[in-house]
Amino acid sequence: MKKNLIKCNADSCFLCKNCVSEWKPAIVAHKKNFNVKKNEIIFREGDPVKGIYFVLNGNVKVHKKWGSDKEIILRFANNGAIFGHRGMADSVYPISATAIEEGIVCYFDMDFFESTLKVNHDFTYKLMMFFAKDLQESENKMRNLAHMSVKGRVAQALYSLEMQFGLTSEGFVNVKLSRQDLASFTGATYETVFRVINELTNEKIISLRDKNIKIEDKQRLMKLTNDEIT
Repeated sequence: MKKNLIKCNADSCFLCKNCVSEWKPAIVAHKKNFNVKKNEIIFREGDPVKGIYFVLNGNVKVHKKWGSDKEIILRFANNGAIFGHRGMADSVYPISATAIEEGIVCYFDMDFFESTLKVNHDFTYKLMMFFAKDLQESENKMRNLAHMSVKGRVAQALYSLEMQFGLTSEGFVNVKLSRQDLASFTGATYETVFRVINELTNEKIISLRDKNIKIEDKQRLMKLTNDEIT
């Protein structure tokens, strides 16, 4: 990663927005901004934990090895979101983080981050709530892998991506994912996801333009997920 000298306004990420104003000069003094390129690995599973990251600009995938030659994407981080927090209770990161587009990430070393938690009680509370939600989403993902068909999981993934990233002015989901990343997020093979995407397109539930996906019939899409879980 290349260090970025651009100063943000100390009010654009999850940490900055939830800390007391008196702590913001310390944030500015300790933060480090880095440029990341598309597909650049920010840290790997098994790397020693040195600090915590936030997304200043761009999108990052948080992923984990799944078997000998596969990976599963646990979540995406964007718009000031925290990542790297899964390594807080360990000496090594249990996950990897990779930029899916060019962007800027913000980094704090662990000593300063732990001091921030002790000083900023509101931030600590909201981080705890984020951990609870993150755990719930991970548990739901594991449940879906066990009980939901690939078509249902693809439908759930597309709906989740729209909810997180929103829509472009033309109504497409506002993130461009490779089919391999969509497969890893779904927990299925590339070939199976490719077939399901074609089925959903032929059924006019979604439409495609290059790597852009538009949900044409949200009611039918969500029915695919609701029919799977009782």
